[in-house]
Amino acid sequence: MRDTRESRLLLVLLIAVAFALITVDIRGGEDSPVDGARQAAATVFGPVEEGMSSAVDPIGNAIGAVRDSGERHDRIAELERQNAALKAKLGSDDRNRSRLRQLDGMLKKAGAGQYGIKGAEVIGIGAAQGFSWTVTIDAGAKDGIKRDMTVLNSDGLVGRVTTVGPGTATVLLANDPDFTVGTRLEKTDELGFATGQGDRPLSVQMLNGKAKVKKGDRLVTFGSQKDRPFVPGVPVGEVVRVDPSGGDLTRNVYVKPYVGFTKLDIVGVVVEAPREDPRDTVLPKKPEKPRPTPTVTVTATPSGRPEDGAAEGPANGTADDPADGPADNTGNTGNTGNTGNTGNDEQ
Repeated sequence: MRDTRESRLLLVLLIAVAFALITVDIRGGEDSPVDGARQAAATVFGPVEEGMSSAVDPIGNAIGAVRDSGERHDRIAELERQNAALKAKLGSDDRNRSRLRQLDGMLKKAGAGQYGIKGAEVIGIGAAQGFSWTVTIDAGAKDGIKRDMTVLNSDGLVGRVTTVGPGTATVLLANDPDFTVGTRLEKTDELGFATGQGDRPLSVQMLNGKAKVKKGDRLVTFGSQKDRPFVPGVPVGEVVRVDPSGGDLTRNVYVKPYVGFTKLDIVGVVVEAPREDPRDTVLPKKPEKPRPTPTVTVTATPSGRPEDGAAEGPANGTADDPADGPADNTGNTGNTGNTGNTGNDEQ
């Protein structure tokens, strides 16, 4: 439409009519004269509005879905973070409990043997090439660690210190082929020398070829001069096999070590030797053998008490069968016990 004087006049007229209709509608309230026209317009334009709404709704829904998706993603990410934190805390708690058990067991062994120890953690493991079994611990010269000190843990003998740095030290493990330690057999005090064999049992050469050794016997360290490199009484292991003596001057036995060398964590370096040889006192107590439960045999007795020997006849199976004839009365032989009264008749 052109912007002319007539068009402007028409626009003003339409605006005036619109204001007039609005005023009449407001004043009429529920009885407004334009209510019929409004309903007619709703009837005509309602379907059009619904169609437009259904056409536009997917777009709105998509926008809402994108917004909700972002919120859900944030919630999922937060839940995943919380789950990871809980798992880490749980794992940390399990690890801490395990370390506390190891530390507690090691302190008990140190107390039983009167060893002064310096606790340390295994932070590295040496290459096993050529059967070189070593670990690195996080304690060194500044912690009072010196070369040729005994290393133990909650299970028993771990090894000895070979190299010392300011804050770390290297430990040669007891299963290394270059490792040898003097041993003492529990109770009998038979001496020997244990040598590492990698992942196989320790080989122990008993000095007495006729020593009485059997499977299950236990060994501890014999000790060294001035307690270096080994203090006495540290548990070594348990005999799993005994070679026949064969008349030799020495005898070989094989010992499963108490320590698991592939899962070392908390260890203790003996920085102060015991005043007296603890001998077998550091060994764990042997489990008691279960005692057999006494059995009681109960024999049922008849409820009725026989008055005399005649009542015992049915038990013999002779009084119940009339076909047996005179043999039926054999059940009355119990009355023969009354013959003892004949002595009174003689008197």
